Amino acid sequence: MRILVTGGAGFIGSHVVEAYLAESHEVRVVDNLSTGRRAHVPRAATLHEVDVHAREMESIFADFRPEVVNHLAAQASVKVSTGDPVHDLEVNGGGTARVSALCLAHGVKKLIYASSGGTVYGDPMELPVPETHPIAPTSPYGTSKYVGELYLQLAHRTGGLDYTILRYGNAFGPRQDPFGEAGVCAIFANLMLKGEPCTIDGDGEQRKDYLYVGDIARANVLALTKGAGLSINIGTGRGTSVNEIHAALQKATGDATPPRFGPPRPGDVRNFWLTTALAKDALGWEATVSLEDGLQRTVDALRA
Repeated sequence: MRILVTGGAGFIGSHVVEAYLAESHEVRVVDNLSTGRRAHVPRAATLHEVDVHAREMESIFADFRPEVVNHLAAQASVKVSTGDPVHDLEVNGGGTARVSALCLAHGVKKLIYASSGGTVYGDPMELPVPETHPIAPTSPYGTSKYVGELYLQLAHRTGGLDYTILRYGNAFGPRQDPFGEAGVCAIFANLMLKGEPCTIDGDGEQRKDYLYVGDIARANVLALTKGAGLSINIGTGRGTSVNEIHAALQKATGDATPPRFGPPRPGDVRNFWLTTALAKDALGWEATVSLEDGLQRTVDALRA
């Protein structure tokens, strides 16, 4: 199968590309390398260093004729979205509109879209959060990711484009940026390996659904042929606090430096974890890598 992956040089995208290649698919990557890295793209995949809004996208689609497009390219920071919501909407909402239109114009059979289970629902009315929960994001980022979902649904209604929307929990694992403002697992692990204190936002008791990136990649492989027309939570069904993450990483690294505590992060949802029933039923998927094993792999990758 010919698969075009946008954002395939990024943290999650590069693992998805590897998973597709392992299944003997032909893969091309589109990434402007604003946050992705060329070194993350396997040699077996062709990299096009272009933005999804660029004119060159037309020729890439025409030349490659992808059967499936996996759209992961995004502005992925809640903090950045709060500071510049217009840019956030242009990248996430506008970028998805652009990719959807190209899919319709070039006969793509299916579009797989990376959405955000941690932000599109807003403050949970129930836990774990099901796919039927009201959509009420509390950040521009959550709003723009949901706008992307709406463009996919529009492309399906008007042009028959098949799609699967995957609403991820909090991804972590090797290749996550340890120097960014998001990605607590990689940031903390990197600081601990250097013997520096970690700063925990708020009291550290906020609980999220932390999901190993390899499990996410496997969900994307299953979505090639399953989950048509569905929005599916991809999570563990469990909430883990930041304090628990900190303690587990200290065990993995051998660090004993006490953490610092700072103010809560603006626009952040305090508690969420996702239901897993639909992922099991529609994709035959469930998370298999434990938090401890995933954190150890993250630490080992940073050490290497």
